[in-house]
Amino acid sequence: MTTDHCERLFYRDAWNRNGRICGVDVPGCLGCDLIQGRRDLPGGFIFRSDTWVINHVVGSMNLGTLVLSPTEHIDALADLSQDASLELGLLLRRSALTVEQILQPEQTYVALWAHGSDGRKHLHIVVQPVTAETVREYGGARSEQLQALMLEGGVVADRADIVDFCETARAVFARV
Repeated sequence: MTTDHCERLFYRDAWNRNGRICGVDVPGCLGCDLIQGRRDLPGGFIFRSDTWVINHVVGSMNLGTLVLSPTEHIDALADLSQDASLELGLLLRRSALTVEQILQPEQTYVALWAHGSDGRKHLHIVVQPVTAETVREYGGARSEQLQALMLEGGVVADRADIVDFCETARAVFARV
């Protein structure tokens, strides 16, 4: 019996129309591990519903960068449920309003990431406030070049700053 066949038996109906695992908890997946509490999440969740979570990015992006992730292991926008799709637009707007009210960035980027070095991974949408200071720190880079430099640089925001930001973000998010 092949590994692929065993995975299909184990996850049964959890395969999407393209034969990928979908809608279950996948141990070892960063998104699933954060949602299930198997990995530390500085600042905790800013928002959580049946279909989405919002938290500060884990990794080398600037302070205030939020991540929206489906609560189930989904690796393609096309695989979202209708409910999750409908909620997404409102959450993106509220997330952008939150970071803009707190940090007053020059621009707020929104990027969908669901691709890793070895293929698809847990869908996550990044809402990144970019200030003039951030652009200067990275030699004037913007958009995907800025994000690539940040990821390559490996600089992670201070944990205490993330916790403080998340506390403020929860309060702002609740009223926007």
